[in-house]
Amino acid sequence: MNLETILEMKDISKSFGPVQALKNAGLNLRKGEVHALMGENGAGKSTLMKVLTGIHKKDSGEIIYDHQAVEFSSPKESMDAGVVIVHQELNMINHLTVAQNIFIGRESMKGIFTNDDAINKKTKELFARLNMDIDPKEKVGNLTVGKMQMVEIAKAISMNAKVVVFDEPTAALTETEIAELFKIIDDLRKQNIGIVYISHRMDEIKKITDRVTVMRDGEYIGTIDTAESTKDEIIHMMVGRVIYEDPKSHSEVPADAEVVLEVKNLNYGPKVKDLSFSLKKGEILGFSGLMGAGRTEMARLIFGADKKDSGEIFVRGNKVEITQPRDAVNHGIGYLSEDRKQFGVIVGMSVANNIVLTNLEDYMKTSFIDDASIEKKSEEYIQSLKIKTPSGKQLIRNLSGGNQQKVVIAKWLEQNSDILIFDEPTRGIDVGAKSEIYELMTSLAKKGKSIIMISSELTEILRLSDRVIVMCEGRKTGELDISEATQENILHYATMRGEAV
Repeated sequence: MNLETILEMKDISKSFGPVQALKNAGLNLRKGEVHALMGENGAGKSTLMKVLTGIHKKDSGEIIYDHQAVEFSSPKESMDAGVVIVHQELNMINHLTVAQNIFIGRESMKGIFTNDDAINKKTKELFARLNMDIDPKEKVGNLTVGKMQMVEIAKAISMNAKVVVFDEPTAALTETEIAELFKIIDDLRKQNIGIVYISHRMDEIKKITDRVTVMRDGEYIGTIDTAESTKDEIIHMMVGRVIYEDPKSHSEVPADAEVVLEVKNLNYGPKVKDLSFSLKKGEILGFSGLMGAGRTEMARLIFGADKKDSGEIFVRGNKVEITQPRDAVNHGIGYLSEDRKQFGVIVGMSVANNIVLTNLEDYMKTSFIDDASIEKKSEEYIQSLKIKTPSGKQLIRNLSGGNQQKVVIAKWLEQNSDILIFDEPTRGIDVGAKSEIYELMTSLAKKGKSIIMISSELTEILRLSDRVIVMCEGRKTGELDISEATQENILHYATMRGEAV
């Protein structure tokens, strides 16, 4: 690795009105280095990068890029200088082709017309260099989210970048795509490009980064060499307290606990095949498996979001017909989708209104909404679930991912759901907020709520579950009591293609 510094941010401060988002924050990036920038949601990571790329203007401090003091006035100016950010929220135009998206604003022209042949050729050459298998002529709207992310990355690389900032780049990628991304990053490193890598995934940080800079509450906490640091050390720097991630050693659910949900021989095309299981009162039932195993499809069938081909569902011993989400809700089933911003909350609405959204008729006085009652009820959930918000009137979009998730939980508790399906409950949530969600789920189970938890993180499965069901290609291939579950035997069952149990 080249030890020459390509970027240094020193004593950066930035306020938005009375809120100080950054206070003497900083970062030192070397050429050919992959440098992790870590911290809880709200720690200031994205704000620091937005100051770097000209989205926000700093109040004070200094930015030295390529040995010169700079202050970019816009993202275009930073891109022209070779500082590019790949955002977590994709910025693609769906009706344009892959090549048109990559070279938008930099098109090759043939007279007054865009020369698509030229940009298709350039894109093909770019993809060959990055080992990407995507058709330049394909419309972006036809791609998977993971492929869109790869196109966004290719677009950044096409700008002859010297510094590339990756903001949660693997959140929407499959394991195969993540492996491809890591190869691309390694290739960029060899080209002496400096990379800032923002991620909550500790295993990724340990695997591909050289150094880690940690921020907390808008301030610089410290920088350490990745190879010489421990996971616990990084977490402690991030949250200022010890987070325990020890696996659960035994189930606390009595053997004779009531079965609240039973699924028999559930089928849905090739995605869910002859699936049977039961869920007990007060139990956290973990569902593990690789991408495409059929876990989310199973959850959507139980909730009535998709129509099953065949199979039976029993709630507290009674056979029920669930053909739409309202049926599931009426039977006390709540579903927390993996995509909370699309299906869990309405980001343009307040915290209070999101909490009562599915139960709004209870807050009607004749033809008027009783705002005072809504505010009182939302305040109870804000207090009991420790939702960090100035008030119930705050818009959801202004909350961190962890607090948005708590609002979704409050919504289903307000609906009086006794069976809760959590699909990737901590995706995109930082380690401190993860710990709070874990404590909340555990406390709900102790109060008699029953939880189905779908998670791709084995540490999460092992920490929370009382029992683990493993799926592969739509089938149940393993069922383990938590006392006998390990990462190794879960992965063993997760790769047992066509061998149902």
